[in-house]
Amino acid sequence: MQQKSNMLYHLKIWMATLFVASFYNCTSATEQEVKPRIIISSDIGGTDPDDFQSAIHLFMYADRFNIEGLISSPYGNGRTSDFLDMIALYEKDYDKLKVKSDGFPLPDELRNVVKQGAIDAAPYKGYSNPTEGSNWLIKSAKKKSEQPLWVLIWGGLEDLAQALHDAPEIKEKIKVYWIGGPNKKWSVNAYAYIAEHHPDLWMIEANATYRGWFMDEDSSEELKGDVYYDNFIKGNGAMGNAFKNYYNGEIKMGDTPSLAYLMHGDPNDPTSESWGGRFSPIEHSSRTIFEGNSTINDTVTAYAVLEYRFKGPLSVVSKNATAFEFTANNQTWPGYYIDDYTYGVRYSPKKPEKGNYSSRSDTPELNDQKGAYISTTPWPGKLAKDDYKLGSNWYSDIKDTNYFIKDQQGAKTVSKHRKEFLEDWAERWSWLK
Repeated sequence: MQQKSNMLYHLKIWMATLFVASFYNCTSATEQEVKPRIIISSDIGGTDPDDFQSAIHLFMYADRFNIEGLISSPYGNGRTSDFLDMIALYEKDYDKLKVKSDGFPLPDELRNVVKQGAIDAAPYKGYSNPTEGSNWLIKSAKKKSEQPLWVLIWGGLEDLAQALHDAPEIKEKIKVYWIGGPNKKWSVNAYAYIAEHHPDLWMIEANATYRGWFMDEDSSEELKGDVYYDNFIKGNGAMGNAFKNYYNGEIKMGDTPSLAYLMHGDPNDPTSESWGGRFSPIEHSSRTIFEGNSTINDTVTAYAVLEYRFKGPLSVVSKNATAFEFTANNQTWPGYYIDDYTYGVRYSPKKPEKGNYSSRSDTPELNDQKGAYISTTPWPGKLAKDDYKLGSNWYSDIKDTNYFIKDQQGAKTVSKHRKEFLEDWAERWSWLK
């Protein structure tokens, strides 16, 4: 009898142990399931090499995300091959990384989600033709999931604008964190389309906040951008060796705050603290329309959409073809025929500045138009008649000047977390020794 009682006791203990183990295994599986779903749209290989740094950082934290797409949307010569080159580096370091976490995706899993996006900037209407990248974004957004698809945009908005045009219903499934500023300048037509036709999009528009990532005035000496490579990266794996090729190893990674936003904080509340910054809801996006030229006496909002409209002949080109060139601060944009004897071009100042511009065209009425402007913060400015009216889920750089670094609005909401983030990253670099 006593022996039978002991057997029952041990059986109960064994079953309880099984239950506990099963419980923790289920918890672990659940935690894996809630990894954020992300698509990255990047101008990697284009005009700015910082995207290569951000790609290396992404792959070093790839165990924390479900990476559903890597879209090449360049300005310049960038193509999918640039993403593939970064994955090849990741593959060399993969064995060391997977020892630390079994969540790292196989290199071929990453290769399978690399897609080519838009190569050219959108014309005046803001969208053009579907791309492999825009179609993939739609397909991913339509997957059955209780989670949103986070679309992290490190360059232009062309593929997002195209996807929203082709399948506007995906707005209910996606959340966007966009590194704007200079990217807004190059992607201004796509931005104008989204702001006007899809103001109910869930959007974080970071025009200056992200700069807190590499403005290290408040940083401790060992974490400053020009010494971090020597202190923590140098000699650590294939990705560490390659990091030196971009900005000579000096930390920029201006797009990384979009990823860091999902790494630490509550991503569903942009007004709360996060490694990727803190933001305020905005109800309008500043826009100024000039019928003709502006002068140095005209003050506009930094990061606003400026539209210049000029009168000319009935039509010299089709609506999607370049009718004239508009050069602002030594960079050139295409101008287009709109309608009713009117031609137009959009431009966005990437910072507070004194700007000037001129035009060139074979059409006399469009040639040699000249002007200037002054752009100021905070963004957005006071509500004006030309502004885009936005929905309740559009967020941008906070206006409180206590969080400016120099003239960069909101940058301290990122820089205040820089030490914590960079020390965490340093630990991961040690994995590759």
